[in-house]
Amino acid sequence: PLIHCDTCGTVPVPDDQLPVKLPEDCVPDGSGNPLAKRADFVDCACPKCGKPARRETDTMDTFVDSSWYYARYGINAATRAANDKMVDAGTRYWMPVDQYIGGIEHAILHLLYSRFWTRVMRDLGLTQVEEPFTNLLTQGMVLNEVFFRKPASGRITYYNPADVDVQVDDKGARIGAVLRSDGEPVESGGIGTMSKSKNNGVDPQALVERYGADTARLFMMFAAPPEQTLEWSDEGVDGAFRFMKRLWKAVHQHVSAGPAQALDVGSLDEASRTLRRQVHETLVKVTTDIGKRRTFNTAIAAVMELMNAVTRFDDRSPQGRAVVQEALETVVLVLAPVVPHACHALWRELGHATPLVDERWPEPDARALERATV
Repeated sequence: PLIHCDTCGTVPVPDDQLPVKLPEDCVPDGSGNPLAKRADFVDCACPKCGKPARRETDTMDTFVDSSWYYARYGINAATRAANDKMVDAGTRYWMPVDQYIGGIEHAILHLLYSRFWTRVMRDLGLTQVEEPFTNLLTQGMVLNEVFFRKPASGRITYYNPADVDVQVDDKGARIGAVLRSDGEPVESGGIGTMSKSKNNGVDPQALVERYGADTARLFMMFAAPPEQTLEWSDEGVDGAFRFMKRLWKAVHQHVSAGPAQALDVGSLDEASRTLRRQVHETLVKVTTDIGKRRTFNTAIAAVMELMNAVTRFDDRSPQGRAVVQEALETVVLVLAPVVPHACHALWRELGHATPLVDERWPEPDARALERATV
């Protein structure tokens, strides 16, 4: 606790005046810090010179509220009405959180504060939970090129990569870069972490307007494992967009031929059994990669390989189309966490009335995984 005095500056509250008593009827109402509006708290005497002074009203660190809100989510309105204190009924069911995901700053600060605050709540008898999170995934940073000009005097000026044209020679080798607005050269600082200070961030709104939100999500999750750094690439975004169009086209062509018959596993020929085996092998891999390893990039790569096989499969017989129906349904189901909007629409196109978000994760068919020869 601190006291601000115009004569003495910032002065700590003497030990014999601690703890500082807060007004009992001081309740947050959403309009700002309630302590700052209370003269009976703010106005005081300087402990050094005795002149009028002001108590510090910013009494909690930035991370305090974010270090316990997840526990409060587990307590419903009825519980709060009966007892405004946190009770174990909610936290025992919902806590600890299964998966914590955050950047390195979160791992250092927020995670540390959350663990400390959970112990405080335990010691106060508000919960029996000792650790707030079960698993930690520290995600990597997104990188992009840094462009700048350094004048003879003054501060360095940074320019967004979207405003810079990279120049190449006849052989495609890079020879420089110029600012699009004036055509004058800019220097490259190489690849660095996206940040406001370096002005090398990518506006997601521009990507959403050009490609859609799903394409942006697909690119970022496919470009690198989540714990590694991701180097931004406009070409990579284009590649993700091409895959989304290929998936959409495959579903459209399949649906245009009419409803598929029910799958009869016993009547499948060798080619159909091979494709169906790849469908369920892909399902096994994606389930492990997403559910256990958290490697979304390898899961997406496996789905892309499966789509290549579906595209090559040219059996238009009733059972051939039934296998393709199962394959496309599986692709849509397992890609839903990555590209939810497109998959929601494709699920309906494939003949389902229920929303995709209400579907359960598919189970692999052990019979489909069997091989006649090795």
